[in-house]
Amino acid sequence: MPDPDPSFTPCLAYPPALVECPLLTDEELAASREAALAHWDRRSDLWLFGYGSLIWNPGLPTVEAVRGKVHGYHRGLYLWSRVNRGTPEQPGLVLALDRGGSCTGMAFRLAGEGAIPHLEVLWRREMAMASYRPAWLPCTLADGRRVDALAFVMRREATSYTGKLADPIVRTVLGCASGRYGTTLDYVSRTVDALRESGMPDRALEALLRRCREEEAPR
Repeated sequence: MPDPDPSFTPCLAYPPALVECPLLTDEELAASREAALAHWDRRSDLWLFGYGSLIWNPGLPTVEAVRGKVHGYHRGLYLWSRVNRGTPEQPGLVLALDRGGSCTGMAFRLAGEGAIPHLEVLWRREMAMASYRPAWLPCTLADGRRVDALAFVMRREATSYTGKLADPIVRTVLGCASGRYGTTLDYVSRTVDALRESGMPDRALEALLRRCREEEAPR
């Protein structure tokens, strides 16, 4: 579980009082991308670690997809979504990697040749609001190989960071939040299904979904 953060005030009500979060400019996105890829020779293949929607919708061509595991981070609904799975008035929730524990997911190998346009699309998808921090994490693949995989890790200082939410708030979000790509409920359900179908079920996320589905809320 995440380490306690004394500077963080947990969300006690919904909708949360969120401050405006402007989108990064094209220049800021490019600078972030260049900094994260500074060590890359522009020829070698790259590995990408998917732990949420990237598992079932990578959105870029890959030459290999393998189950993988990273240590030091775990998956959770720690990020308010004000566009993709919610609105500013009724923000949704999406998954993020937060400190502590470990996480299984899919490791995707992206061909180095011609990768730049695909990485630009990926940065617009994942880094538009700078809620994540690009990080190269040691990843152990299901076949025993060890690679450094690019992952997008939660920035706890981001205004969209939720910390651990109580079940009643998650239940409310699952019952009402919807954005340009659909509902939070659909997002969580599809991720749970994809993880199970890939042979790496997230039992904590499954249990949260069972507890907080609107139809299963206490009467």
